[in-house]
Order: sequence, then C-alpha cells, then structure tokens
Amino acid sequence: MRRAGWRRHPPTEPPDPVLELDDLHKSFGDVTALDGLSLRVGRGQLLGFLGPNGAGKTTAMRTVFGLVHPDAGRVTWDGAPITAATRWRFGYMPEERGLYPRMRVLAQLCHLGELHGMSRTEAQLAARRLLDELGLADRADSRLEELSHGNQQRVQLAATFVHDPELVLLDEPFAGLDPLGVETLADLLRERADAGTAVVFSSHQLDLVEDVCQDVVIVDHGRTVLAGPVVGLRARSPRRYLELELAEGSTDWAATIPDATLVTRDAHRVRLALGPDADPHAVLEAASASGDVIAFSFAPPDLSEIFREAVTGRPA
Repeated sequence: MRRAGWRRHPPTEPPDPVLELDDLHKSFGDVTALDGLSLRVGRGQLLGFLGPNGAGKTTAMRTVFGLVHPDAGRVTWDGAPITAATRWRFGYMPEERGLYPRMRVLAQLCHLGELHGMSRTEAQLAARRLLDELGLADRADSRLEELSHGNQQRVQLAATFVHDPELVLLDEPFAGLDPLGVETLADLLRERADAGTAVVFSSHQLDLVEDVCQDVVIVDHGRTVLAGPVVGLRARSPRRYLELELAEGSTDWAATIPDATLVTRDAHRVRLALGPDADPHAVLEAASASGDVIAFSFAPPDLSEIFREAVTGRPA
C-alpha cells in the first residue's frame, strides 16, 4: 500500500560502501520478513537502522552473519560475498545477549579476543582498555552474573569491540543503559567510526539516534522506505511545521485549525504540522485572538516526525 507524503527512496550511496545488502527477500512460511530491503554502509560511517517492531531489522542483520540465508538478493563486503573468514573481522551484538554468566569478565573478554585471532597479550590489553572506557575496570575479576543488568550490557559491548572489528552491527545496544551508560556508549560508537569502523545500530530511541548519527535508514514491512543524512531528510520533508510561543492565554485554539495537526502543546507553546491547505496567517490570527504571540516560526521536522511520516504517512 502506498502512503501519502514520502515516496519510496532508494538508499543513498555512502562514500566507498563496504557492506552492501542488495534487494534482500526472506520469508518464514507465510510471513514476509524482507521484501526488497537494501542498505549501504561505508567505512567510518555511523548509521542508525530504524523501523517499527517486525520491520525486518534483526533479520537483515542476521543475514550478514549467515544466521539467516536470504531467499533472494546479495550480501557483500568490499564487493565480494561474505565468507566465514570475513565474519571474524566483524562484531555483532544481538538483541538476545549471550555471554557466560559464571565466567569472570576479563577472562571472558580475553577468550573472545583469542577466538578472533588475537594473542593473549593483545586480547588482554584490548579488554582492559575497553573495560576502562566503559567504567568497568574495577569489575574485571567479577563474574558476569554478579553485575547489574546495565553493567552486563557494558560487558556485552566490550565483547563486541574487543577484537577491533572492521564492521559492527548492534541490535538495540542502548536498551537497559542508564543515562551515563548511554553517553559512554555513544562516545564509543563515535570514536570507533572516527577510526574507520563501519557501525550500524538499531534503536527505538529516536532522539538519541538523531544526536549520535548523521545518517539513517528507515525500513518498514521488510522494505527500505527512506535513507540518507538526517539533515537532508529534514530539508526534504513534504510537511511544514509551525511553532508558536504565547505570552499568556489558552492554546485550545490550536486543535481547531483546518488542515493542521497538533503535534505538541503546553501552557504557552504550540507545534503544528501543516497540511497543504493550511493557512499560516489563519494560525497567527487564531493565536493572536487568544493572547500576545511572542514567537512565530517555521521549523523542520525532528527525526521522530520524519520516522512517523515515512512509516505511516501521517505527522507525529
């Protein structure tokens, strides 16, 4: 079904894409998980992979690691099919976390590093550095099961990065982290991308994605709906948003404007999504009749509004 507003948009090409998911299709019985999904990621790119539950994000990630085999389409790294040897250079943090609960943290990270071809010394240095970055240096000798849920999450992150992978895919990595943990992880992702790692992560925390990422891909029903730099997507939005600030008076008038949708409202501020037939002058007149208008300006959509427009065809 075609939605109003955003048109289907092919993935934008990052500079020198290395990971390419091209027209992937996958069905599980009568359920279509992927229906032509495409995605491109370049070295040093930090990409937010967005979509509602059941959109195909996890299935797409699993195709990269050979956990799901697409019925059609291609998954390539540096232009070649991905092999088992290639995957050793990748890092993956699935939504279903899986480490050894009774194993000590440092020993566990060193073991995983050695499995990826690191020497014991290299693995230990990398593990200690990551534990320090993630605020867990004092828990190196603790068993995983002795840590809080948030700290177990941090260890899982360290396990994903310990072998210095060229590509990292993270499924909901911010879930369960406190604000400090969120900030620490965001910094880690930026640092790894700056060092040349291709980083892709999914999240439902769109304000966080907007703060961390320059580029996003939005998928729905197994298809790529929208892709590109957040700044460009905001500029291309087919909807206009209008913000008003009033000195005093009621804001009840905001719900009565023809062809306008009330997005947010508090005591003195209103944000409206304007349809093609909405009249900004009528908005200003209605607001002025209720009280003095301090500010009146058009504003681009934020990422949550872009997401809703792309997936539902309606303003947030």
